[in-house]
Amino acid sequence: MSRYQFTTGEKLLQICENEALTISDVTIKREHELSNIKTTEQINFMGEIYLVMKDSVTKGINSTEPSTGGLIGENSHKMYKYWQSGKAVGSDVLIKSIAYALAITEENARMGKIAACPTAGACGVVPSLMVALQEQYNYTNQEIIKALFNSSAVGVIIATNASISGAEGGCQAEVGSASAMAASAMVELLGGSPKMCLTAAAIALKNTLGLVCDPVAGLVEVPCSKRNAMGVSNAFAAAHMSLAGIESFIKFDEVVEAMNMVGKALPSSLKETAQGGLAITKTARDYCELRNKD
Repeated sequence: MSRYQFTTGEKLLQICENEALTISDVTIKREHELSNIKTTEQINFMGEIYLVMKDSVTKGINSTEPSTGGLIGENSHKMYKYWQSGKAVGSDVLIKSIAYALAITEENARMGKIAACPTAGACGVVPSLMVALQEQYNYTNQEIIKALFNSSAVGVIIATNASISGAEGGCQAEVGSASAMAASAMVELLGGSPKMCLTAAAIALKNTLGLVCDPVAGLVEVPCSKRNAMGVSNAFAAAHMSLAGIESFIKFDEVVEAMNMVGKALPSSLKETAQGGLAITKTARDYCELRNKD
């Protein structure tokens, strides 16, 4: 029996409505049907993943060590100090999320332990927003864990109907997908309906359509780290638009379909090959030549 199985946003919302459940509840029940893993075991495992997320924030923020490629390494520390100075204007959650997104991606680039959500290249988006929200508003670990299950549902739908691979679909498939996941998770955490969650995901994904994957020297450092900061900022905006009652003119499933078509249309030079975009600028080429000499 597959009472809680879904591969589209439309099917997911139908289950949520029929069963009077949140997206996270449906996702947990779906996993139980697929693998027979008990709810408590699922929650405990997701809790372990969240601990990895929080640890990568802490380590990243407190380190100024350069990354493996030497392109990044202390931007998160600078951003966090800027927030602490009181000079930053706007939401504390957003400013801290940006710092944390940089921190996690820098930790990844140092070959530290991170949670790929949905990928290592986009690892900073979902965790940074969840950690910042928990710190600012004292959400419990259980509440954050539920939000992470919500985000995974969005990730499953995108992975099934499009791609979460930069090599296949460009950075829209990585940071774009992560941004959609984070936006949906934030909406559920703040009490929004399942429909609002997928509306936020649709808005976030629309805003990143066509985002290319052009890593300098083939490293997941530049521009990847700062794109994670952009991704969490985008998620923050999309979540609030949805919570305000703003609709997405294009439905979530159609946005995912469009993303898939755009990804297929992108040339290979803009899909993780380091043969186009920022990767072939003069600065990038000069760096590669210097690195090859070393």
